Amino acid sequence: MKQTLLIYAILISSLSSLYAQKSAPSKTKQASHYVKTGTASYYGAKFQGRVMANGQKFDENKLTAASNTLSLGTWVRVSNLRNNKSVIVQITDRMHPKNKRLIDISKAAAKKLGFLKRGLAKVKVEVVDRGKHLSE
Repeated sequence: MKQTLLIYAILISSLSSLYAQKSAPSKTKQASHYVKTGTASYYGAKFQGRVMANGQKFDENKLTAASNTLSLGTWVRVSNLRNNKSVIVQITDRMHPKNKRLIDISKAAAKKLGFLKRGLAKVKVEVVDRGKHLSE
């Protein structure tokens, strides 16, 4: 009898934790409301061809970025707060853990944002839907 009760208790506990996992809001939905401002930098020639965190080789001419807080594969709009130019990039890499910047973008993205000569820019970063990105 005790053994049967123990089995039922384990079964009920397992089912309740399974239900809790399914009903929890997904991180993707939470991330879609991500909007932050901070400093952006860019990386280019010396990283050309190096393998990024997503396993692909870095190409400074593609619209990519590195972030320590956003998931790899996330699409974000980066807006230069100085000149209101914006670009959509995909998070493909990670920055050095001690880097306090919000985002590190490719040379191509920095060129579109107009801060190649400055090297740094105050930016707003917001997660966008990939489908929305393709229609722009």
